[in-house]
Amino acid sequence: MEQTDYFYRYLAENNPDWLQGVVSGPGSPPMAETRFRLPKKYQHREYPDITHNVRCEFPVRGWDQAYALTLGREASNPRPYAFAEIHQTYAPFTDGFVSYSDGCHDDVNKVIWSMRAWDPQLDVREILEDYGSFFFNKTVAGATADGIAALENNWKGPLVQNGGVEATFAFWKNLETANLTLKGNWRWQMLLLRAYYDTYTKRRLTYEQSLEKQANALLSEAHKTGAEKAMEAALETVNKADKVNIAPELRQKIEQLCADLFASVGLQTSVPKYQAKGYERGAVLDFVDYPLNNRWWLADELKKISALTSNEAKLLRLKTISTWENPGPGSFYDDVSSVAKGPRVKTVSEDATDVAWWQEGFSRMRLSSQLFQKCPELVYDNLQPGARYILRVVGEGEALLRVDNYRLQPTVYNRETESVKEWIVPLSLTQDGKLHVTFDEPEESHLNWRKQSKISDVWLLKQ
Repeated sequence: MEQTDYFYRYLAENNPDWLQGVVSGPGSPPMAETRFRLPKKYQHREYPDITHNVRCEFPVRGWDQAYALTLGREASNPRPYAFAEIHQTYAPFTDGFVSYSDGCHDDVNKVIWSMRAWDPQLDVREILEDYGSFFFNKTVAGATADGIAALENNWKGPLVQNGGVEATFAFWKNLETANLTLKGNWRWQMLLLRAYYDTYTKRRLTYEQSLEKQANALLSEAHKTGAEKAMEAALETVNKADKVNIAPELRQKIEQLCADLFASVGLQTSVPKYQAKGYERGAVLDFVDYPLNNRWWLADELKKISALTSNEAKLLRLKTISTWENPGPGSFYDDVSSVAKGPRVKTVSEDATDVAWWQEGFSRMRLSSQLFQKCPELVYDNLQPGARYILRVVGEGEALLRVDNYRLQPTVYNRETESVKEWIVPLSLTQDGKLHVTFDEPEESHLNWRKQSKISDVWLLKQ
């Protein structure tokens, strides 16, 4: 960048003694580059973001959307092994650090970073044992180390497939029962909150996704039962999530732990209840029941469909909704930024801007539309030679598609949010049974990332 180059030119020409060094933090140029370009006489301090989980310097890799929508940016976030690795990566380029922290929710990360900065060879588990011994008691030191590591593992991979979440919950529940004297310890409360919250979210996710599958099955029968009756039954089904809580005892405990944490250390887990500064600032209690299926989006869509005058148009739209994620034999669907995405999607967004934050976190958009990439890459194989295929994309803005490096011209091209684009795939490109789909990046450097083009859903539809 021009400003960065100017800074280094100034140092080279003036060699100022009044400057002791520079600090690298979120949004700074790469740390290795800074140390290389910075004259040796100047020190280089790191300002690591150990406090945020998403839309940040060091986002949680492969974080399930269910966590991103509920726990958000500033939840209790012990990430000891991840941050030990991050420290090890960047410490050689720096002369120490002052961490970027927005509260007490990142307490474990502070300790890990401080201890590894003091002695980079310290074993992470040993640090966690010392943490448990010092802040709790010696008898739970080893168990605390295991329990914190287990909480970190709760955040790895697709939540529905993470069998460790329930085991972690059982582990912490036993610790809680056996150590009632720690009930008022805010660090203990913080770890318990995560164990309960993660488990509640997983159970809710499984339950609510099951309700949506049932609702889609009802919508798929609309041509038999009638559009209005199918829509009414589908909406009633998905809305059971609001009427029948899958784990009320966990929900109640989360409420109690949030109250305890506000009393013990002033942790503000809610905007209206505990005066959190904003919904993105650790307000986990306000999002504990945020829909993990598409019931808000579905309610809005069904209202639009009811307003249609043509029954044929109603049935066509209901079919699109009911088969959104299951387009039928020989066809393929991908939510390109889902942590549970299939093997066809080859790209991963590393900057965490693919997890949206709209309407103060209470967006009613389809869940897949709240995830996106700029330029996803997909590879298809085992296609039927001679079959006709259509590529469909849902997103916003531009989608400059190429198939096997050939730029295709769209037959449908809408730029509005959650709108559809379509391309007919030439038969000549599917004769080998394979397709390589890429997207050129549009020139949008003048736009904030929130306004730039997005691709959320991609289908390859066999005709």
